[in-house]
Amino acid sequence: MADTYSLIKALTDYAVSAGLIADDDRVFCTNALLDITKSVPSSSEGAVPEGLHGILDALVEDAAARGIIEDDIESRDLFDTRLMAAVTPFPREVRRVFREKYAVSPETATDWFYSFSKATNYIRTDRIKKDRKWTYSGKYGTLDITINLAKPEKDPRAIAKARNTDSAKYPLCQLCVENEGFAGKIGHPARGNHRLIPLTLNGESWFLQYSPYSYYNEHCIALNEKHIPMKVDRASFVRLLDFVELFPHYFIGSNADLPIVGGSILSHDHFQGGRYEFAMARAEVEEEIRFDGFEDISAGIVAWPMSVIRLKSADKTRLADLADRILCSWRAYSDPSAFIFAETEGEGHNTITPIARRRGELFELDLVLRNNITTEEHPLGVFHPHAELHHIKKENIGLIEVMGLAVLPSRLKNELDEIKEVLISGGTPEARLAAHADWIAELREKYTFDAENAGMILQNEVGAVFERVLEDAGVFKRTPEGKAAFRRFISSF
Repeated sequence: MADTYSLIKALTDYAVSAGLIADDDRVFCTNALLDITKSVPSSSEGAVPEGLHGILDALVEDAAARGIIEDDIESRDLFDTRLMAAVTPFPREVRRVFREKYAVSPETATDWFYSFSKATNYIRTDRIKKDRKWTYSGKYGTLDITINLAKPEKDPRAIAKARNTDSAKYPLCQLCVENEGFAGKIGHPARGNHRLIPLTLNGESWFLQYSPYSYYNEHCIALNEKHIPMKVDRASFVRLLDFVELFPHYFIGSNADLPIVGGSILSHDHFQGGRYEFAMARAEVEEEIRFDGFEDISAGIVAWPMSVIRLKSADKTRLADLADRILCSWRAYSDPSAFIFAETEGEGHNTITPIARRRGELFELDLVLRNNITTEEHPLGVFHPHAELHHIKKENIGLIEVMGLAVLPSRLKNELDEIKEVLISGGTPEARLAAHADWIAELREKYTFDAENAGMILQNEVGAVFERVLEDAGVFKRTPEGKAAFRRFISSF
């Protein structure tokens, strides 16, 4: 095992080779790392682990063994981020390089910034590789399924409560610009190796970063400089369209701005985008529609389990105008026969999840109609995964799921492994699998399991559950009655 100084030398060697620091910075960064690790230079040498994650893991183990840090996950994460912060360039340098790359092309700039964010370990590729991923071919195309092992599952009621929390903590949330370089603390991750790229969207100050969880290729986040709540309005549509004009190789979308149908952070206005084509983007328009006064804009209903209106035009302003008209009409729209209520007891229920992308010279907007009404039968939402599906997916159906990528909780990794063994053996499920009991019984009725087929059957059945999740979340169902109700809304304005 290498001593601390040998590991520090290995980390600075990595930083130089990855282009994070120059040779001129080596002594300066070495001294910073000696201070962080509370160590001194040494002439002894030992075998140094290969790769960045091996070096960091060894330094963390060393610090825990010497009592410099507590031996728990959060303390370890805070410490290894502090190590990387010592070899991460200042924001001004990162922004300068991004501008130079952007002058070549937007794609060149984002390619560099994404690689940089992985090189600094801000995007924890070692953990992301552990995620389980597969695809499901269903009624609506090929859906993406992921069991997330890097981020905990959140309860929808806790998300709703957090939306209106007035806290004096610093930073106010994990999306605030103040996270750039923040040392972190228990309950708030370290962001010493985090860097932001300034953007101007709709004439306002926004920033670009990547998601540390990277659910899909080049999963990025655009965030408002101000800590203000999520709000979907005409300005949102303009910002989304401005973004895809800046980065035509990326899509960008906004979570809805209401609890249950919104994302996991509603307290800070932000978008999510990236370089990935989701199943919803591949879904075709099944019925063309026209809006009075906007005959120049191509529009249609998308063949998708959720209720999607697709707009397409070369004129950003006209697109934003029509999207705003649809949004305003939807916010005020009720159709009791389809259990659509604009408001109950003064609480509004209708909103939209918008997604923007480029199709050559055209701008394309998908408007996904959402409603967050609850009932005694469905206390977490009528247009939310119903209770019989919560054993697989209970968390909010936000932007990523809307587009066809299931982000499933980490608990499912072990639970599915255990279910697989139960199905193969024919044994009785343990009490900890009680939430899956009905599902297991259904699977036993449908299939004969063995060691060869059990894994594939389970993956397909999880995909089928996610397909039902999306159908539950659709406000106008994929039935003759639901399609007629959708047309009534279209013809209402």
